[in-house]
Amino acid sequence: MRLDDIDPTDNAQDLGSGGGGGGGGFGLLGLLPLLLGRGMGCGSIAIIGLIAIAWFAMGGGGGGGLLGTSGGDGTAGQSPTAGQSGRQVCQGELRLESCRVMRLADDTWAAIFREEGKQYRPATIKFYRGSVQSGCGAASSAVGPFYCPADQGVYLDTSFFQELEQRFGAKGDFARDYVIAHEMGHHVQDLLGVSGEVSRRQARASRAEGNALSVRLELQADCYAGVWAARNKDRIEPGDVEEGMTAANAIGDDTLQRQAQGTVVPESFTHGTSAQRVAWLRKGLETGDPAKCDTFSGNI
Repeated sequence: MRLDDIDPTDNAQDLGSGGGGGGGGFGLLGLLPLLLGRGMGCGSIAIIGLIAIAWFAMGGGGGGGLLGTSGGDGTAGQSPTAGQSGRQVCQGELRLESCRVMRLADDTWAAIFREEGKQYRPATIKFYRGSVQSGCGAASSAVGPFYCPADQGVYLDTSFFQELEQRFGAKGDFARDYVIAHEMGHHVQDLLGVSGEVSRRQARASRAEGNALSVRLELQADCYAGVWAARNKDRIEPGDVEEGMTAANAIGDDTLQRQAQGTVVPESFTHGTSAQRVAWLRKGLETGDPAKCDTFSGNI
């Protein structure tokens, strides 16, 4: 996707390792509320189902996450300084790309909100390494990128992009851009009150019902990612759409569960199947209309 003429967002922070207050290197037990998608209200792109399977397989014990965080953010030889903010944070290839996607997403959704007579508030991209203390609680890079409505932050350890390419076979810049656009979809849901309503409904629901609501929320975020791309179709380059579809297919709950344990447990899905994720991303891309992203009515 062509982004070289986009100024990086001013709403960027470098939280360093541990997020300026959270300890680093904690096990999966501290992530359980986030993994189950209950109570904390955070939306994550993909790896939740895979990690949760491993957590239960280990009997709820601690230990490192399933995804290694080796690699970096494209700033070879540089060490980010916790507490930095603004454009000085958006240095290095992957961070710069991420900051440009954030700027374009903010501008795109601000325009859509104006069309509908609504007011838009920008999100903040919060880079970290290893672990972080977010407004939604403690998290690790093992969970993948996530959005926290409590501080309207998109949390990203850019080493995830290495995993996305090497472990999940989702290569290319648009695969990375889709990840961020999905999290910005959660930001839109937060501003519209959708995520808050889902959280309230989940609090009264059974585990299976709560998971089903989570799936619909996540699929809508995929659709919103497609809407963002459609509204910037003049920036789409050959191969971009295929890269996005490959990424969406790679991180479906059924695909991740099959890879992790060889079987699929539909009632434990929290993000949707590979086919569903591809279909809703495609719907957003083909329509460019957020009104077409109603995943809460009818079949998905």
